[in-house]
Parts: sequence; C-alpha cells; structure tokens
Amino acid sequence: MTVRRELGRGERVLPGLWRLRLPLPWPGVPHCNAWAIAAGSGIVLVDTGMHEPGSLAQLERAMDQVNLRLEHVRLVAVTHAHTDHWGQAAPICELAGCELWMHPNHEHATRTAGDPVAALAQRLEIGRQSGVPESAIQRYAERFPKGMPSGIARVIEPDRPLIDGVQIDTDLGTWDVYETPGHAPSHVCLFQPERRVLISGDHVLGRISLYYDYGWSPDPVGEFVHSLDVVDGLDARLGLSGHGKPFVDVHGHIEGSRKLVHERLGAALAALEGGPRTAVEIVPRLHGQQLSEQNASWLLSETLCYLTHLERSGRVTREPDGESVRWRAA
Repeated sequence: MTVRRELGRGERVLPGLWRLRLPLPWPGVPHCNAWAIAAGSGIVLVDTGMHEPGSLAQLERAMDQVNLRLEHVRLVAVTHAHTDHWGQAAPICELAGCELWMHPNHEHATRTAGDPVAALAQRLEIGRQSGVPESAIQRYAERFPKGMPSGIARVIEPDRPLIDGVQIDTDLGTWDVYETPGHAPSHVCLFQPERRVLISGDHVLGRISLYYDYGWSPDPVGEFVHSLDVVDGLDARLGLSGHGKPFVDVHGHIEGSRKLVHERLGAALAALEGGPRTAVEIVPRLHGQQLSEQNASWLLSETLCYLTHLERSGRVTREPDGESVRWRAA
C-alpha cells in the first residue's frame, strides 16, 4: 500500500509567529515543525526539517502560505541536531545569507552524517550488545541501503553555540535559551517569558513519546528527567514542539513524561525478576511489542538507556556474555 505523503503547510499561531509543518518520510512520524518568528525586517527560523529530494520546496510552500520567503530568514536556530530538525540548515543559511546557531555538543549527529558505513556500524554494534542474533544482524546489514541518504544536506558548524544564557531577539520579545539534554545531547529549548511560550523541540511533545540517543552521554534518562525539571520551572502556558500541534497545559505534559519514564524504569526492573536478560529479551516486556527491522533501532536504544540509568543508580548490573550483555537486578 502506498502511503500518501503530506505537503508543507503554514499557519499563524500568534501575531508574528508561524508554524511550518514539513513532511517526513517516516511511518508513524509524518511531519515535523519549524517555527518562524518575526524579527525586524525578517524572521528567525527555529528548526529546518530534514533534507531529501523536494524538501526545500516543501519548506518554501509552507512559508508561502503565510507570506514568507527564504530570503526573509535572518537567523536559523536549531533545537537539536537530529536529521528532521537541522537537515536543511546548510542550504537555508546559504540562500538566506544568515548564521546558524546550535548547541556545540552535536557529535551524535555530525560524526556519522553523510557516512552510511559508520551509521550502519553503530546500529550493528547496538544490536550485538543487545543480544540480536548474528544471523539477523547480517540480514539487516545486507539489506541496509549502502547509499542511504543521511537526511542532512551538508554538515556545517554553527556560527554561535546555543547554550544557557544566550538570548534571541525577536518582535515577540527576547527568547532565552535553556540546555535540555536527554532526548539528544545537543537539545535546547527556547522560552519567551513575557508571553510564557516554550519552543520545546522534542523534549516535551504534545503527544508524549520518549526517545534518547544511546551511547553519546553517560545517562540520557537522568539528563532528560533533570531537563524536565528545568523546563517545568519556567511555568510556560503554550508549548510549541517539534511534532504535532501547539498545546497548552505544558506542566501536565511534563508530568506525563515523568510518569512514563517512571513506568518504563519499573517495567525494566520487573523484566529482570526472572533472572538476567538481554535488551532484546527485555523490549517486549517494556514496550509491549516485538522487535522488527523497522522499530529495532528506536526500541533498543531506549531500552539500553533505561538499563544504563538503573545501573548508575545501583539497581541493575551488567554481565558480559560474548559480544552481548545480560542485565541482572542488583
């Protein structure tokens, strides 16, 4: 069955602030958001969408619907260095003649960008560590498209690091930058205090969903929970996230994320009550679904992050078992 792709769409959220809804090629994640904020003679563009054939035209289509143009972009600010949030940064900055601001801890994205061999090796290593049978790993490697695009037009270094204390001036007022690692090491949120508007990237979503980059920081889950505390203290009343519609009750969404993290940590511990298990054996008990080629990368990374967090708090230990690792309740 052919899935009909979405088209770029633009809509006004507030006077001087627009949502640019951009299509994605991923099952279950049909679009991402970029946000345009009026700033003097142009706009600040927060996030860019991913790069693929026709993607820049989709961005231009969305902008045209709200009477904006690429040449209006005075600054590109990126919430985090995932493909769907900074993939088009290079051509936009080149065409608009503007700067790119992004958190400096972006190696999790830039190290393998444009290098499908390195990207595949990283996925296979996670699979082996998780207990995926070698026969399944080899089948996956053989089917993995050697020329699969990265979703990033070109790697460019940011002109300025987006870190705590940096501010972005717009017609809606000044936006404060808050470092919020967890979902990604490079993640930041932007907050406009007078209007209490939060641009939350993928840290707080309207429909609660959790994902962490595994292997790039000591404890992504712990970082994520701490970042929830940081954002909760801002008392935002309108959330603008990287996917989905704008949402109110930001505190309620933060609480929902906390609750889901707590539930999954509990489920991971419960999965170990019968003895040591690999991450592959834990996934169905944690997520209620079997692994497939489509979901393995996501679910194994998330599961390993929970186990790592539990290990750091002394609640589980790891036992090497050949190339894989078994996890045991402490």
